Amino acid sequence: MSTAPLDVAIVGGGILGLATANALLDQKPSTRLIVLEAEDRVGAHQTGHNSGVIHSGLYYKPGSLKARFCAEGRDAMYRFCQDHGIAHERCGKIVVATAQPEIPRLEELHRRGLANGLRGLRWLTPEEIREFEPHAAGVRGLAVPITGIVDYKAVARTLGCNAVNRGCQLKTSARVTACVQSHSEIVLETDAGDIRCRALVNCAGLQSDRVAQLCDAKPAVRIIPFRGEYYELLSSARPLVRNLIYPVPDPDFPFLGVHFTRMIGGGIEAGPNAVLAFKREGYRKTDVSVKDLAGMFGFQGFWRMAGRYYRTGAAEFWRSLSQSAFVHALQRLVPELKSTDVRRGGSGVRAQAVDAKGNLLDDFCIVHAPRMVHVLNAPSPGATSSLSIGKAIAEMALKHFG
Repeated sequence: MSTAPLDVAIVGGGILGLATANALLDQKPSTRLIVLEAEDRVGAHQTGHNSGVIHSGLYYKPGSLKARFCAEGRDAMYRFCQDHGIAHERCGKIVVATAQPEIPRLEELHRRGLANGLRGLRWLTPEEIREFEPHAAGVRGLAVPITGIVDYKAVARTLGCNAVNRGCQLKTSARVTACVQSHSEIVLETDAGDIRCRALVNCAGLQSDRVAQLCDAKPAVRIIPFRGEYYELLSSARPLVRNLIYPVPDPDFPFLGVHFTRMIGGGIEAGPNAVLAFKREGYRKTDVSVKDLAGMFGFQGFWRMAGRYYRTGAAEFWRSLSQSAFVHALQRLVPELKSTDVRRGGSGVRAQAVDAKGNLLDDFCIVHAPRMVHVLNAPSPGATSSLSIGKAIAEMALKHFG
C-alpha cells in the first residue's frame, strides 16, 4: 500500500524556503513537509552570496510589501540571531549625498523612513558625517542606526536544522524537473526521485519563474539575472571605513549603487555593481548559458527593459570591466581610496523579476494558484525579510490549502 502524500513541498532551500518551512511548523506542528533543494547544500545561491546586511526599511514605498515585511523581518531577524547565538551587530549606516542635486532624494528617503517607522534617523552635516566616518565626504548625510550585519549562511543553516529537528524532510541535489497534478495530489519529478504532496510552495529564487511554468502557473514575469560584483579593501585600507557607507540611490533603478559594507566575519566589501548576467547562476564574467540567453532574448520584456536602461547598463558593464572606473564610483564616498587599496572579491546574482512591459518589479511578488504559492520576486531586502515573508506564506498556505 502506497504511503500518503506529504502535506506541503517547498521548492528552494534558500533562506526564504527554510524560513517558510519553520513558519509552517510554528503554525501547524503536525504539517508533513519537505524542502527540495537543487544544489548539494542549502543557501547556495542568493542566500550564500548575500552581502550580509540587515536592512532598515529606509528605501521602500510606504505601504508596500517590502516596507511591511522589511520592518517586521528586521526585528524578527535580530531576535532570531540573539536567540540562536548567531553573530550579528546593529552597527548602523550612513547614506551620503555627495552633491546638492542628491539632497531632495535624500530628503525623500528620510520621509519614507519616518513613514516606515524607523527610529533614530538623524541628519548629518559634512562635519558630522566625518564623526561617523572620518574618511567619508558629502554635503549632507543621514544616519540610520537600526541597520545591521549578519552571516545569512549561518541563519539558513540554523533554520534548516530547526526544521529538520521538528520533522521536516530536507532533500538536497533534488532539482525539480516536472510537475504532474491530479485532483488529489501533486507529483514533483526531481533528480532524487518523485515527491508526492498535496500542496506546493515555490521559493526557487533564480529559477522561480521556471518552477511556476512547470506547474502551469503561467507567471506574468520573467527572472532576469543581474550579477553584483564586489571588491575587498586590503587590510591596510580597512581603517578608511568603520561600518556601512551608502550613496543616495538612483530612484529609477532598483539597485542601491556601489557602497561600503563591513562584514560580520571581518573585512570590508565595496560594491556591488549590477551587470546583466548571461547565466542565472553566472557568478563569473565568463559564465554563459545558451538556455538562459535564449530565454532572455525571447522575452519581449527584456528588450523593453534594455531600451529603457541601456545607458545605465553600459555604465555598469564598464565598471565591471574597469577597476579604475569601479574605484572612481567609490571615491565619491571615500575620496582617499586608491585603486591599489582594493582587490577583486566575490559576486552574487540577483533574481530580478521583469514584466512584459519591461518594468523591473520594485516590490515583492507572491501569488497563489490552486494548492500552490509562488514567490516570483523577492530580491533585497529578501534575506532581511525572510522570517516575516515565511510567516505570511505559511498563513497564505494554510488559508488556501486547508
